Amino acid sequence: MNYDLIIRNGMVVTEYGIEQLDLAIKNQKIVSIERMLNENEQALKEIDAKGLHILPGLIDSHVHFDEPGRAEREGFSTGSACLAASGVTTFFDNPISSDPPVIHSEGFWLKREAAEQNSLLDFGILGGLVRENREELFALMEQGVVAFKGFMSNNTGLKEFSYLDDTSLILGMEKIAEMGAILILHAESEVICSHLAAKNKNLGKNSFLDYEASRPVASEVEAVERAAAFAEATNCKIHIFHASSREVVKAVKRAKARGVDITVETCPHYLSLIVDDFPKLAGATCSPPLRTRAHVESLWEAIKKDEIDTIGSDHSSMPLENGVYGGLSGGQSTLSVLLEEGYFARGISLDTIARLTSIQPAKRFNLYPQKGAIVIGSDADLALIDLNQETILKKDDLFNRHQHSPYIGKRMRGGVTHTISRGEIIYVRGEMTGKSGRGEMVIKNSGLLKDLPNGIPIK
Repeated sequence: MNYDLIIRNGMVVTEYGIEQLDLAIKNQKIVSIERMLNENEQALKEIDAKGLHILPGLIDSHVHFDEPGRAEREGFSTGSACLAASGVTTFFDNPISSDPPVIHSEGFWLKREAAEQNSLLDFGILGGLVRENREELFALMEQGVVAFKGFMSNNTGLKEFSYLDDTSLILGMEKIAEMGAILILHAESEVICSHLAAKNKNLGKNSFLDYEASRPVASEVEAVERAAAFAEATNCKIHIFHASSREVVKAVKRAKARGVDITVETCPHYLSLIVDDFPKLAGATCSPPLRTRAHVESLWEAIKKDEIDTIGSDHSSMPLENGVYGGLSGGQSTLSVLLEEGYFARGISLDTIARLTSIQPAKRFNLYPQKGAIVIGSDADLALIDLNQETILKKDDLFNRHQHSPYIGKRMRGGVTHTISRGEIIYVRGEMTGKSGRGEMVIKNSGLLKDLPNGIPIK
């Protein structure tokens, strides 16, 4: 056999457009891309992708898997399977979501061991920035963290993962800039949020609408503008997680215009769910909270104008009686939401979706073109989708540990038929065919990256 896998007749989606091509894969890599492979070429397995589109495997740069130490929440085995059903082939796990957290070497090695034992997918580990651990950052970077994550508001719920006051934030940025690394920020103003939350408590206001009002868009904008000013002063690269409104994106755009190295993510729930629907949504508590329909539409306008850099799920699955922290249980529906709400409802192109979910995350976090690309020599990470498929998500369809999702019962046009990770078919039409523990940790600037600069700028 010449190859391990051949995929014929698929419409391949890249940053340069869409074209019908055949792909040949060997030793986990894409080794041939042709308009029509010779019929005599053979492989151990073949997929006839006629009628299907082939996207680079999604890179979900924002998930919360809670191993080790919090087994009652989401784990690597169930969490990575849930992502695979949405075409994800690589994810980045947050530093807060384990015990101990990834704020020192011990936390990193325990997290890596758990992921290597249980993850279906390739993974990156985010290191934490807290007030007390600046001297640990270099060791964490040497051990292989993809980037660092810090909170500008006190909503972690953990004493050991402190939020960043202004002094600790700017000192942390200084250190991270010296190392040439990236700082990811949960950007909400602690002063605004704590003041409004205390005011609500005194007035006995405790509905989700009250919660949304206590964490207004203004708190995100203020935090982003302050972080951007600190980044400008320290020459630190920063990435803003989960923008809930175009007003936040505009603050990032203003900073970019004056030369700050800053990028911004939004999430599928901010592109589809609204605060008024919260009472009938299972597990949709998140921070920042869901917003109004006007904010949903504003984010789609930002996508149309190429103002948003990446999309991540912020997947977090917990027993419903405990609530859901820092995200919601939606990782299995990322691509479904983007196809239904973006491609079908608003005319967002497939290459735009591929750029937001794979190409630009790979570029921003120094993994491109090993990840996030369909080119000869890149990892054979692929998501095959059928635009004619129509599904209604059911509880029994979910792979995450706790079978709830705010998308249950929603009609979705377009869906994933196959997920391929480093040439292995790990998911086919509702069935998980890959096994836990096959995932590998991604290494920045490795393989094809060795001759590239430290990070490829996103326009």
